[in-house]
Amino acid sequence: MKHYEVEILDAKTREKLCFLDKVEPHATIAEIKNLFTKSHPQWYPARQSLRLDPKGKSLKDEDVLQKLPVGTTATLYFRDLGAQISWVTVFLTEYAGPLFIYLLFYFRVPFIYGHKYDFTCSRHSVVHLACICHSFHYVKRLLETLFVHRFSHGTMPLRNIFKNCTYYWGFAAWMAYYINHPLYTPPSYGAQQVKLALAIFVICQLGNFSIHMALRNLRPAGSKTRKIPYPTKNPFTWLFLLVSCPNYTYEVGSWIGFAIMTQCLPGEWLSPRLARWPAPLLTPVPSSVALFSLVGFTQMTIWAKGKHRSYLKEFRDYPPLRSPIVPFLL
Repeated sequence: MKHYEVEILDAKTREKLCFLDKVEPHATIAEIKNLFTKSHPQWYPARQSLRLDPKGKSLKDEDVLQKLPVGTTATLYFRDLGAQISWVTVFLTEYAGPLFIYLLFYFRVPFIYGHKYDFTCSRHSVVHLACICHSFHYVKRLLETLFVHRFSHGTMPLRNIFKNCTYYWGFAAWMAYYINHPLYTPPSYGAQQVKLALAIFVICQLGNFSIHMALRNLRPAGSKTRKIPYPTKNPFTWLFLLVSCPNYTYEVGSWIGFAIMTQCLPGEWLSPRLARWPAPLLTPVPSSVALFSLVGFTQMTIWAKGKHRSYLKEFRDYPPLRSPIVPFLL
């Protein structure tokens, strides 16, 4: 049985970093990464990107050496992906933060609204309902991270956690500040508006969970198998008939419902009578919840388009009627 020689070069400088002799032909990229780590412990496998071309795509861990377009002396190019952190840790950090931050404003802890409001409660039922919905959403996300999601990649760059937490934590604080403000006033159309918005929120939360369960069932534990997702007997999964990523569709729908429920337009409820508040607070500003939804929708559209392209490239029989996130439009 012939063996391979594998040399690993720095993708930027072309400097030889490692030479592996007598590598088994059925060795995987994951095994080569482990061999590389022995000579360069600072670059553990998760932060390695090995590729056939310096500017090419990263090889998959499951790729087998003898099936790659290389000779018996293979040249691979290395790029450092930077410090890595597990997806589970990232998700738990992202979702625990908004849950905790929102509750600080809901319970009106000191130094937020003024001393006389410390630990007081809002007289509006919609404020309490909004807290329940917000908390439910993030508790659901935490539980799904622990017990539902199966990640195709074990880690992500550590730097991403700061960007993601800024988004989730920052918007949670902004929303919570206005919704729990002592001068907050309920939605214009009263209980009917709140009930309609609550129905939208609950339906979309159930739909989002249903999609996550359907996706989980497509991938056996410990596997990176990819299959085309199809609707099941669960009516919430029927959205797969029209979009590739209905979990994102339901996610956006949840926040639209939340925005309608709270009618979070700070300019409507911060009165000029509060002269002690900084001037910027007395100026109408865009709805914090609506902006959070818009930013989230933009990012999820990017993810959905990428996943949709991946499906089309990988599966020749992929359903042609599906759109990435919005049926027939986007």
